[in-house]
Amino acid sequence: MKLDLVDVFAGSPLRGNPLAVVRGGEALDTEQMQSLTRWLGFSETTFLLPPTDPDADYRVRIFYPAGELPFAGHPTLGTAHAWLAAGGEPKVPGKIVQECGIGLVDVRQEDGLLAFRAPPLLREGPLDVADLAETIRLTGADPATVISAVHAANGPGWKLLHLSSAEAVLAAEPVAKAPKGTDVALLGPCAPGGPAQFEVRAFFADPQGRMCEDPVTGSLNAAVAQYLFGAGLAEDSYIAAQGRKVGADGLVHCTHAADGSIWIAGRVDTVSSGGALSV
Repeated sequence: MKLDLVDVFAGSPLRGNPLAVVRGGEALDTEQMQSLTRWLGFSETTFLLPPTDPDADYRVRIFYPAGELPFAGHPTLGTAHAWLAAGGEPKVPGKIVQECGIGLVDVRQEDGLLAFRAPPLLREGPLDVADLAETIRLTGADPATVISAVHAANGPGWKLLHLSSAEAVLAAEPVAKAPKGTDVALLGPCAPGGPAQFEVRAFFADPQGRMCEDPVTGSLNAAVAQYLFGAGLAEDSYIAAQGRKVGADGLVHCTHAADGSIWIAGRVDTVSSGGALSV
């Protein structure tokens, strides 16, 4: 087995979201994959496997320390990068097809970035009164700054608060402990003239119930883009910043294509390639 380490969505070197990609782990069972994921300690670890769908180029299983995910964004781009770097060649030139828990996901290369097609939302629409109150409590957002509150689930069950400004997003102080399965997020517009048009933050509970902040989150940004484009709050394309509160410099490029599809793109860099694993 080989282990690749990649940095995804970085706006500058080593300031994105790290990902471990395991190649050649076909003999590992689910428990072994989960144990290795916990030991590595990254927000996600992926296992690159032969496809079972004839239309797919490869299959990936995506784990986080508390379980397995049907889809996640930065693992999708990071795994596609590792597959290409290891000599993978798409069946259809210019289009990589990933098989994962939610089905097939298209990935493409564009202007030095990798981009995935945002999968359909599994749940959308406004939060009810109880969910709104709990999401405000968990994120520590100022209720007076909340413009909208919606479900944005596409694998992770994101609950999203749209706040009045990037400053309000960055000022929020989340709780220290949260229930298992917590996935909550904040969004707010940036002041004109900067590198990004929106600021995003994402929080989740780890296996011990500690509230953690994710540096840069592809699945969340895919859901945010669907919300913003769908509500007419963004047109054609925008860049989202994420991770500034945890020392990251994430930049996520979001595009609404002419055919209606939404693409989430970012830079992916190899940090280490082909390290031998013995599990």
